[in-house]
Amino acid sequence: MAEEMIPLGEKLSRRARATPDAPAVTCGETTLTCRQLEARANRIARALEGLGVKLGDLVTIALPNGANFIEACWGVWKLGATPQPVSFRLPKTELCAIVDLAAPPVVIALPGTETDRRRVTVDDLFALSDDDRPFDSRVAPVSGALTSGGSTGRPKLVLSGSRGVTPAELDYSDVWRLGPGDTALIPAPLYHSGPFWFAWEAVIRNAHLVLMPRFDAEDALAEIARHRATWVYMVPTMMSRIWRLPEEVRARYDLSSLRTLWHLAAPCPPWLKEAFIGWLGPEVIMETYGGSEGIAWTTITGGEWLHHRGSVGRVKMGEIKVFDANGNVLPPGEAGEIYLRRPNGSLPSYTYRGATARTQPGGWESLGDMGSFDADGYLYLADRRTDMILVGGANVYPAEIEAAIDEHPLALSSAVVGLPHEDMGSAVHAIVQARPGLSAEALLAHLAERLVTYKLPRTIEFVAEPLRNEAGKVRRTQLRDERIARMKAAVVAP
Repeated sequence: MAEEMIPLGEKLSRRARATPDAPAVTCGETTLTCRQLEARANRIARALEGLGVKLGDLVTIALPNGANFIEACWGVWKLGATPQPVSFRLPKTELCAIVDLAAPPVVIALPGTETDRRRVTVDDLFALSDDDRPFDSRVAPVSGALTSGGSTGRPKLVLSGSRGVTPAELDYSDVWRLGPGDTALIPAPLYHSGPFWFAWEAVIRNAHLVLMPRFDAEDALAEIARHRATWVYMVPTMMSRIWRLPEEVRARYDLSSLRTLWHLAAPCPPWLKEAFIGWLGPEVIMETYGGSEGIAWTTITGGEWLHHRGSVGRVKMGEIKVFDANGNVLPPGEAGEIYLRRPNGSLPSYTYRGATARTQPGGWESLGDMGSFDADGYLYLADRRTDMILVGGANVYPAEIEAAIDEHPLALSSAVVGLPHEDMGSAVHAIVQARPGLSAEALLAHLAERLVTYKLPRTIEFVAEPLRNEAGKVRRTQLRDERIARMKAAVVAP
């Protein structure tokens, strides 16, 4: 018998009827029950309909983490429209570039947000409708539209290939380990792909979703202990900041409720992953690789990782192969560009707006990552194709050097880029945010014990600001371009 699929808005309505007083979403001291989230989403749907939002429209949401973000998304879904989340911190120029791509009838944002489209706050929407009766939920043709700058820095939208539906009865025994009775903590910004989709999954899977307004290492531990969280989403930057807390601070919080910690979005340094496995147990630590496009993905447990150190796992859905520059599939042990393909007969998992996919014949698509498989079918990431540095004919992958830098106890974050070099073609340049007391000489001595000579930075630059954003992403292309511009300005300066 075919699986019954229902609109996302209807799923929320059924949950509200079944468990009206159960907590649905919490952020700080604010908690909405299932009944409250349903009622507020109904009001938002009616208000948006009155503003002219129609089935299939994209609605840009520029809000910080909080209950307002979740109820806005569900109001949009009930109407059969598509949430298009962006950072609420974007300056007007960047926001307008994304909004031009999305073409939303309205932008839901904070007061004072500058945009060329009509801007409304969540309070504005509540003022437009106080009718919280059940809303006849519609099916959005596109379930979500995430924003990605990619390596070019130009925005693109990743429109999901799935509609705004969900199974009426979910299988909670799947790989995500998330279901009724769980409390899921998401400390990352919801405008990024992983946090957005996992927050959605938490609600439809009848879990209690707990958000943090912004990530703080000790606060994250406190939230796990306070809510007896069973499931948490993190990126390696968050894990690093937690691990660098004094041991007595980490020991202050009871984390015994935690059964699953998923980390993704960026490569995790092996030393850090090993530390978390030793601390929380291999059965807790889970990792996935796949990208916002949802073409294919891998998973790996902490136990598997101990036998395949550095891997992001085996293919769980779809197909993944590694190709050389001539389009040939490479055997295990040889690094090349990673290409992904949907299972045979499946519909496209996404479409781009504002970009073109990089493809190989046969339906293979690349996200720009480099890597290799081992003989057991485990995938290892090297770096993004556009970030690779060619030093005297040798390929150097920034992530490997960054992982070695970040092992130093005084290093907080790092980014490695290639700068033009007359003799070698490119030279490795390390940009490091560090605690007081770290010198270039000490860092080079630390790296010399971990890296072959040609991978060592020729130059090291210390900065005060973090180099990765809240989602653990680093814009190496932008950092490189800024430094090359400085070099050129220095040459022409009198």
